[in-house]
Amino acid sequence: MLGAIIGDMVGVPYEFNNIKTKDFELFSDETRFSDDSVLTCAVAKALIDSGIDPSDEKNVVKQLKYFGNRYIHAGYGGRFRKWLQSDETEPYNSLGNGSAMRVSPVGWFYDTIEETRKIAAITAEVTHNHPDGIKGAEATAAVIFLARIGDTKEEIKEYVEKEFYKLDRTCDEIRPDYKFDVSCQGTVPVAITAFLEGNNFEDVLRISVSMGGDSDTLACIACAMAEAYYGIPSWMIVKVLNRLPEHLRKIVSDYYNKLDWFHEIAYKRGALNYFDEYEYKKMIAEESMKDGI
Repeated sequence: MLGAIIGDMVGVPYEFNNIKTKDFELFSDETRFSDDSVLTCAVAKALIDSGIDPSDEKNVVKQLKYFGNRYIHAGYGGRFRKWLQSDETEPYNSLGNGSAMRVSPVGWFYDTIEETRKIAAITAEVTHNHPDGIKGAEATAAVIFLARIGDTKEEIKEYVEKEFYKLDRTCDEIRPDYKFDVSCQGTVPVAITAFLEGNNFEDVLRISVSMGGDSDTLACIACAMAEAYYGIPSWMIVKVLNRLPEHLRKIVSDYYNKLDWFHEIAYKRGALNYFDEYEYKKMIAEESMKDGI
């Protein structure tokens, strides 16, 4: 899920100021979290609390409402914001990409792709109960799961094309005419393509932002997949954790520490234990020295 937060933060400055190049500044004074990160943390909290079973949709609604209202100025879409601030708990048939941007914690949490898809659908349908909204969440979580367990990109693409979307255009073919699109259908396949074409985590990040459109959400989805496949460079972890408020940083920490097997995989892929206090302080010190602080 930290990959999703990084994608969100780096994409924010370019959401309404699209760029069509991979050559851009990753971190600046405008780099900040938005609704994508807040709602990702909400889903993570629901998983931490209950693991979510089919009878526990109320906890998903509870966490979305709580986190959404605590960070009410994070940049929600109009219909979702209206739902947040109302007493309504029923879904509103959205097919927007909000269901996919918040689902990444599900991709790490379960032992089978069947359960992963089932829970992804539950996290989506509490608001985004349109078939496209559910499909976008399932596809995102499925790719994260497959990347996490070590499937090749060829195998992942084959699964996506069989179960969800046809991926028949490259990023270079899509980019010139790609415009702002907040639907799952218009966002998730592009994000998956960016992930498949990237050579490492940073490359996926740069490709996804360079597509334009709803750049923070597109990068959020693509980088959630990239984290599962590549891990995350330690210097990016420091940059992003230091930009999160303590409340959200604790949710991220609690989530990863809930995954008993996470640390073994993280070390295998060259990543540090993100939230071990000693390692975190060590990362901060190392990055400060590099920056001349």
